[in-house]
Amino acid sequence: MYTIDLNCDLGEGALLDSQIIPLISSANIACGFHAGGPVLMDDTAKMCIAGGVAMGAHPGYPDRDNFGRTNMDCTPQQVYDYMLYQLGALSAVAGAGGGRLQHVKPHGALYNMAGKDIELARAIAKAVYDFDSSLILLALSGSKMIDAAQEIGLSYACEVFADRAYEKDGSLRQRGLEGAMITDEDTAIARVVRMVKEGRVTAYTGEDIAVRADSVCVHGDGEKALDFVKALNKAFAENDIKVVPFGK
Repeated sequence: MYTIDLNCDLGEGALLDSQIIPLISSANIACGFHAGGPVLMDDTAKMCIAGGVAMGAHPGYPDRDNFGRTNMDCTPQQVYDYMLYQLGALSAVAGAGGGRLQHVKPHGALYNMAGKDIELARAIAKAVYDFDSSLILLALSGSKMIDAAQEIGLSYACEVFADRAYEKDGSLRQRGLEGAMITDEDTAIARVVRMVKEGRVTAYTGEDIAVRADSVCVHGDGEKALDFVKALNKAFAENDIKVVPFGK
C-alpha cells in the first residue's frame, strides 16, 4: 500500500472549491496577497473544517494584478514579514472557526524563486518556524526550501505536480515556455502514479530524475480541476494508493 496527500490551492476565487474540498486531503488557502481575502478565507476554512480536510496557508507576493506569478525583487526580511502577516491572518480565521493550520505552502513566483534561492528559502522557513514550529513546510521536492527547513529543524513535506513539466534539475518548467503545462489527463495521471510508486519522473528534456512525493498538487484555478481531482482519486484507488494528509 502506497500513501499520498492530495492537495489543492483554494480560496482564490474559483467557483469549484466546495466541490473539490470533499475529494482532497489538504487545502492550501490563499491569504489575501495574491488572491482571496477575509471573506474567502473564512468561507474556505469553514468548508475544510466541516469536511475534515487539513488546512494550510498559501502565502504569496503582494501581486494581485498578476496572481502572484511575477518575480519580485524583495529582500529576505521583506519575505519574512510577508509570510508572518499572511500566516497570522489565516491562522486567526481558522482558529475562530475551531480549526488550526497543518502546513504552509508558498505560492507562485515566491514558491519558485525560493526553490532556487537559499536566502529566500531561509526567510520562509524561519518565518514558519517563528510563527509556529509545529507547522509543516510544503515545498517542491529537491528545492532549496527543503534544505532550509532541514537546517532550522522545521518539519517539511515534498510536493510534486500533476500538471507541470519538470526541468532536469528538478525545478518546474517556467510557465509560458513550450510544454510547461501537462494538458493531457492520461499523461498527467500516469506521471503522478509513477512519482508516487517509483519516485521518478521524466523531465521535459528526456532525463529520468528522482523526486520524493509526499503530496501531489492540483491547481484549483484550472478549468478542469474538478474532473482532474476525480480522475486522480480513481487512479489512486486502482493502483493501491491511499490518500491521506501528509501531516498524519
